[in-house]
Amino acid sequence: MKLGVISDCFKRPMAESIALAGALGLDGIQMYAVGGDICPDALLGNEEKLCEYKALLRKHGLTVSALCGDLGGHGFERAEENPERIEKTKRIVDLAVAFGTNVVTTHIGVIPEDENSEKYRVMLAALKECGAYAAAKGVTLAIETGPETAPVLYAFVCRAGDGVGINLDPANFVMVTGQDPAEAVRLCKEKIVHTHLKDGKMLQRSDPLEIYNHFADGGIEALNVADYFIETPVGEGDVNFDAYITALKEIGYDGFLTIERETGADPSADIKKAAEYARAHFSL
Repeated sequence: MKLGVISDCFKRPMAESIALAGALGLDGIQMYAVGGDICPDALLGNEEKLCEYKALLRKHGLTVSALCGDLGGHGFERAEENPERIEKTKRIVDLAVAFGTNVVTTHIGVIPEDENSEKYRVMLAALKECGAYAAAKGVTLAIETGPETAPVLYAFVCRAGDGVGINLDPANFVMVTGQDPAEAVRLCKEKIVHTHLKDGKMLQRSDPLEIYNHFADGGIEALNVADYFIETPVGEGDVNFDAYITALKEIGYDGFLTIERETGADPSADIKKAAEYARAHFSL
Protein backbone atom coordinates (compact mmCIF):
# COMPACT_ATOMS: atom_id res chain seq x y z
CA MET A 1 0.00 0.00 0.00
CA LYS A 2 0.99 3.60 -0.59
CA LEU A 3 0.77 6.47 1.87
CA GLY A 4 -0.76 9.81 1.00
CA VAL A 5 -2.43 12.88 2.49
CA ILE A 6 -5.29 15.20 1.64
CA SER A 7 -3.36 18.30 0.68
CA ASP A 8 -6.00 20.70 2.01
CA CYS A 9 -5.57 19.28 5.52
CA PHE A 10 -2.30 21.19 5.83
CA LYS A 11 -4.37 24.38 5.57
CA ARG A 12 -1.62 25.99 3.50
CA PRO A 13 -1.43 27.16 -0.13
CA MET A 14 -1.31 24.24 -2.56
CA ALA A 15 2.35 24.65 -3.54
CA GLU A 16 3.35 24.69 0.11
CA SER A 17 1.16 21.68 0.88
CA ILE A 18 2.77 19.72 -1.93
CA ALA A 19 6.22 20.56 -0.57
CA LEU A 20 5.19 19.50 2.96
CA ALA A 21 3.85 16.17 1.67
CA GLY A 22 7.06 15.59 -0.23
CA ALA A 23 9.16 16.42 2.82
CA LEU A 24 7.31 13.71 4.75
CA GLY A 25 8.29 11.18 2.10
CA LEU A 26 4.69 10.44 1.16
CA ASP A 27 3.74 8.79 -2.10
CA GLY A 28 0.87 11.02 -3.13
CA ILE A 29 -1.79 13.57 -2.34
CA GLN A 30 -5.54 13.82 -2.67
CA MET A 31 -6.69 17.28 -3.77
CA TYR A 32 -10.05 19.02 -3.48
CA ALA A 33 -11.16 19.93 -6.98
CA VAL A 34 -14.41 21.87 -6.64
CA GLY A 35 -13.11 25.45 -6.44
CA GLY A 36 -10.10 27.69 -6.12
CA ASP A 37 -6.85 26.98 -7.93
CA ILE A 38 -7.52 23.25 -8.34
CA CYS A 39 -10.78 22.91 -10.22
CA PRO A 40 -11.95 22.33 -13.79
CA ASP A 41 -12.69 26.01 -14.46
CA ALA A 42 -9.18 27.01 -13.42
CA LEU A 43 -7.19 24.22 -15.07
CA LEU A 44 -9.03 22.57 -17.96
CA GLY A 45 -7.94 24.50 -21.01
CA ASN A 46 -5.09 26.12 -19.09
CA GLU A 47 -2.33 23.70 -20.04
CA GLU A 48 0.43 25.96 -18.75
CA LYS A 49 -0.97 26.10 -15.21
CA LEU A 50 -1.80 22.40 -15.21
CA CYS A 51 1.75 21.57 -16.26
CA GLU A 52 3.11 23.77 -13.46
CA TYR A 53 1.25 21.71 -10.85
CA LYS A 54 2.25 18.43 -12.45
CA ALA A 55 5.89 19.51 -12.51
CA LEU A 56 5.67 20.52 -8.84
CA LEU A 57 4.27 17.11 -7.96
CA ARG A 58 7.08 15.37 -9.84
CA LYS A 59 9.66 17.58 -8.13
CA HIS A 60 8.50 16.33 -4.73
CA GLY A 61 8.07 12.70 -5.80
CA LEU A 62 4.29 12.70 -5.55
CA THR A 63 1.40 11.38 -7.58
CA VAL A 64 -2.28 12.29 -7.24
CA SER A 65 -4.03 9.52 -5.32
CA ALA A 66 -7.46 11.00 -6.04
CA LEU A 67 -9.36 14.21 -6.61
CA CYS A 68 -12.11 15.09 -4.17
CA GLY A 69 -15.24 16.07 -6.06
CA ASP A 70 -17.49 16.60 -3.04
CA LEU A 71 -19.99 19.28 -4.07
CA GLY A 72 -21.42 19.70 -0.58
CA GLY A 73 -25.04 20.27 0.28
CA HIS A 74 -27.32 17.28 -0.06
CA GLY A 75 -25.19 15.47 -2.61
CA PHE A 76 -27.36 13.84 -5.25
CA GLU A 77 -30.50 13.57 -3.12
CA ARG A 78 -32.50 16.28 -4.93
CA ALA A 79 -33.59 15.64 -8.50
CA GLU A 80 -33.87 19.32 -9.39
CA GLU A 81 -30.23 19.94 -8.44
CA ASN A 82 -28.76 16.88 -10.10
CA PRO A 83 -28.37 18.01 -13.74
CA GLU A 84 -25.94 20.73 -12.65
CA ARG A 85 -24.20 18.47 -10.13
CA ILE A 86 -23.80 15.69 -12.68
CA GLU A 87 -22.19 18.04 -15.19
CA LYS A 88 -19.82 19.42 -12.53
CA THR A 89 -18.86 15.89 -11.55
CA LYS A 90 -18.13 14.98 -15.16
CA ARG A 91 -15.80 17.97 -15.42
CA ILE A 92 -13.97 16.87 -12.27
CA VAL A 93 -13.58 13.43 -13.86
CA ASP A 94 -11.99 15.16 -16.86
CA LEU A 95 -9.59 16.96 -14.53
CA ALA A 96 -8.70 13.65 -12.86
CA VAL A 97 -7.72 12.29 -16.26
CA ALA A 98 -5.57 15.39 -16.84
CA PHE A 99 -3.79 14.81 -13.52
CA GLY A 100 -3.27 11.11 -14.28
CA THR A 101 -5.40 9.76 -11.44
CA ASN A 102 -8.20 7.25 -11.84
CA VAL A 103 -10.19 8.08 -8.69
CA VAL A 104 -12.59 10.89 -7.82
CA THR A 105 -14.03 10.73 -4.30
CA THR A 106 -17.26 12.31 -3.13
CA HIS A 107 -20.05 12.29 -0.56
CA ILE A 108 -23.40 11.76 -2.26
CA GLY A 109 -25.87 12.41 0.56
CA VAL A 110 -27.58 9.84 2.75
CA ILE A 111 -28.48 6.62 0.93
CA PRO A 112 -31.90 5.39 2.16
CA GLU A 113 -32.19 1.85 3.44
CA ASP A 114 -35.42 1.52 1.44
CA GLU A 115 -34.36 0.73 -2.10
CA ASN A 116 -37.90 1.46 -3.32
CA SER A 117 -37.95 5.03 -2.03
CA GLU A 118 -38.00 8.02 -4.39
CA LYS A 119 -34.78 9.42 -2.96
CA TYR A 120 -32.99 6.12 -3.56
CA ARG A 121 -34.20 6.14 -7.17
CA VAL A 122 -33.07 9.74 -7.71
CA MET A 123 -29.63 9.13 -6.22
CA LEU A 124 -29.12 5.90 -8.11
CA ALA A 125 -30.02 7.47 -11.45
CA ALA A 126 -27.51 10.29 -10.88
CA LEU A 127 -24.71 7.92 -9.86
CA LYS A 128 -25.35 5.64 -12.81
CA GLU A 129 -24.92 8.58 -15.17
CA CYS A 130 -21.80 9.86 -13.43
CA GLY A 131 -20.39 6.35 -13.17
CA ALA A 132 -20.92 5.56 -16.84
CA TYR A 133 -19.08 8.75 -17.79
CA ALA A 134 -16.26 8.02 -15.37
CA ALA A 135 -15.90 4.42 -16.55
CA ALA A 136 -15.60 5.57 -20.15
CA LYS A 137 -12.68 7.76 -19.05
CA GLY A 138 -11.00 5.01 -17.01
CA VAL A 139 -11.97 6.66 -13.71
CA THR A 140 -13.94 5.42 -10.70
CA LEU A 141 -16.24 7.75 -8.78
CA ALA A 142 -15.67 6.59 -5.20
CA ILE A 143 -18.45 7.21 -2.67
CA GLU A 144 -16.99 8.00 0.73
CA THR A 145 -18.29 6.06 3.70
CA GLY A 146 -20.27 8.16 6.11
CA PRO A 147 -23.94 8.00 7.06
CA GLU A 148 -24.69 4.46 5.92
CA THR A 149 -23.75 1.04 7.20
CA ALA A 150 -21.55 -1.01 4.92
CA PRO A 151 -24.35 -3.31 3.63
CA VAL A 152 -26.47 -0.33 2.52
CA LEU A 153 -23.51 1.36 0.79
CA TYR A 154 -22.31 -1.83 -0.86
CA ALA A 155 -25.74 -2.70 -2.25
CA PHE A 156 -26.10 0.81 -3.69
CA VAL A 157 -22.66 0.77 -5.31
CA CYS A 158 -23.32 -2.63 -6.86
CA ARG A 159 -26.57 -1.34 -8.36
CA ALA A 160 -24.87 1.83 -9.64
CA GLY A 161 -22.75 -0.24 -12.01
CA ASP A 162 -19.41 0.44 -13.68
CA GLY A 163 -17.47 3.51 -12.71
CA VAL A 164 -18.78 3.67 -9.13
CA GLY A 165 -16.73 2.40 -6.17
CA ILE A 166 -15.99 3.14 -2.53
CA ASN A 167 -13.58 5.43 -0.69
CA LEU A 168 -13.42 3.72 2.70
CA ASP A 169 -12.94 6.02 5.69
CA PRO A 170 -12.77 3.94 8.89
CA ALA A 171 -13.27 6.89 11.25
CA ASN A 172 -16.53 7.92 9.60
CA PHE A 173 -17.90 4.47 10.36
CA VAL A 174 -16.65 4.51 13.95
CA MET A 175 -17.80 8.05 14.71
CA VAL A 176 -21.26 8.02 13.13
CA THR A 177 -22.72 4.56 12.49
CA GLY A 178 -20.68 2.32 14.78
CA GLN A 179 -19.90 0.07 11.82
CA ASP A 180 -16.80 -2.09 12.25
CA PRO A 181 -14.35 -0.89 9.54
CA ALA A 182 -12.65 -4.29 9.15
CA GLU A 183 -16.03 -5.93 8.62
CA ALA A 184 -16.85 -3.23 6.06
CA VAL A 185 -13.59 -3.88 4.19
CA ARG A 186 -14.39 -7.58 3.85
CA LEU A 187 -17.92 -6.89 2.65
CA CYS A 188 -17.07 -4.13 0.18
CA LYS A 189 -13.76 -5.61 -0.94
CA GLU A 190 -13.89 -5.45 -4.74
CA LYS A 191 -15.48 -2.00 -4.70
CA ILE A 192 -12.81 -0.27 -2.58
CA VAL A 193 -10.56 1.91 -4.75
CA HIS A 194 -9.28 4.46 -2.20
CA THR A 195 -9.05 4.65 1.59
CA HIS A 196 -8.46 7.20 4.31
CA LEU A 197 -6.25 7.01 7.36
CA LYS A 198 -8.32 8.84 9.97
CA ASP A 199 -9.29 8.17 13.58
CA GLY A 200 -12.06 9.20 15.92
CA LYS A 201 -14.49 8.29 18.68
CA MET A 202 -18.25 8.13 18.96
CA LEU A 203 -19.33 9.97 22.13
CA GLN A 204 -23.01 9.11 21.95
CA ARG A 205 -25.33 7.42 19.49
CA SER A 206 -27.01 9.74 17.04
CA ASP A 207 -29.21 9.65 13.97
CA PRO A 208 -26.79 9.69 11.01
CA LEU A 209 -29.47 11.30 8.84
CA GLU A 210 -29.81 14.18 11.31
CA ILE A 211 -26.04 14.64 11.52
CA TYR A 212 -25.52 14.78 7.76
CA ASN A 213 -28.56 16.97 7.14
CA HIS A 214 -27.09 19.54 9.54
CA PHE A 215 -23.81 19.43 7.62
CA ALA A 216 -25.64 19.77 4.31
CA ASP A 217 -27.70 22.77 5.39
CA GLY A 218 -25.22 24.72 7.45
CA GLY A 219 -21.82 23.10 7.45
CA ILE A 220 -20.01 21.81 10.49
CA GLU A 221 -20.94 24.95 12.44
CA ALA A 222 -24.64 24.03 12.26
CA LEU A 223 -24.33 21.26 14.82
CA ASN A 224 -22.22 20.82 17.91
CA VAL A 225 -20.66 17.59 16.72
CA ALA A 226 -18.55 17.44 19.87
CA ASP A 227 -21.70 16.18 21.59
CA TYR A 228 -21.75 13.15 19.30
CA PHE A 229 -18.27 12.35 18.04
CA ILE A 230 -14.73 13.63 17.90
CA GLU A 231 -12.01 13.21 15.30
CA THR A 232 -8.66 12.41 16.90
CA PRO A 233 -5.06 12.07 15.76
CA VAL A 234 -4.39 8.65 14.26
CA GLY A 235 -3.84 6.08 17.00
CA GLU A 236 -5.74 8.03 19.65
CA GLY A 237 -9.28 7.10 18.68
CA ASP A 238 -11.35 3.94 18.50
CA VAL A 239 -10.44 2.70 15.02
CA ASN A 240 -8.80 -0.70 15.36
CA PHE A 241 -6.08 -0.09 12.79
CA ASP A 242 -4.48 -3.51 13.19
CA ALA A 243 -7.78 -5.15 12.21
CA TYR A 244 -8.45 -2.55 9.49
CA ILE A 245 -5.06 -2.93 7.78
CA THR A 246 -5.17 -6.72 8.15
CA ALA A 247 -8.52 -6.75 6.37
CA LEU A 248 -7.21 -4.52 3.57
CA LYS A 249 -4.25 -6.84 3.08
CA GLU A 250 -6.54 -9.89 3.09
CA ILE A 251 -8.60 -8.54 0.21
CA GLY A 252 -5.45 -7.65 -1.74
CA TYR A 253 -5.89 -3.89 -1.54
CA ASP A 254 -2.72 -2.19 -2.76
CA GLY A 255 -3.87 1.39 -3.23
CA PHE A 256 -3.54 4.50 -1.11
CA LEU A 257 -3.99 5.03 2.60
CA THR A 258 -4.57 8.77 2.54
CA ILE A 259 -4.16 10.69 5.79
CA GLU A 260 -7.04 13.00 6.65
CA ARG A 261 -6.98 15.44 9.57
CA GLU A 262 -9.91 17.84 9.51
CA THR A 263 -9.61 19.30 13.01
CA GLY A 264 -6.91 20.03 15.60
CA ALA A 265 -4.73 23.02 16.43
CA ASP A 266 -1.67 21.76 14.53
CA PRO A 267 -2.75 19.62 11.56
CA SER A 268 0.76 19.49 10.08
CA ALA A 269 2.10 17.90 13.26
CA ASP A 270 -0.80 15.45 13.36
CA ILE A 271 -0.23 14.49 9.73
CA LYS A 272 3.43 13.84 10.48
CA LYS A 273 2.45 11.67 13.48
CA ALA A 274 -0.03 9.75 11.31
CA ALA A 275 2.67 9.01 8.75
CA GLU A 276 5.05 7.85 11.49
CA TYR A 277 2.31 5.71 13.03
CA ALA A 278 1.55 4.06 9.69
CA ARG A 279 5.17 3.27 8.98
CA ALA A 280 5.74 1.90 12.46
CA HIS A 281 2.60 -0.24 12.59
CA PHE A 282 1.90 -1.21 8.98
CA SER A 283 5.40 -1.51 7.45
CA LEU A 284 4.68 1.18 4.86
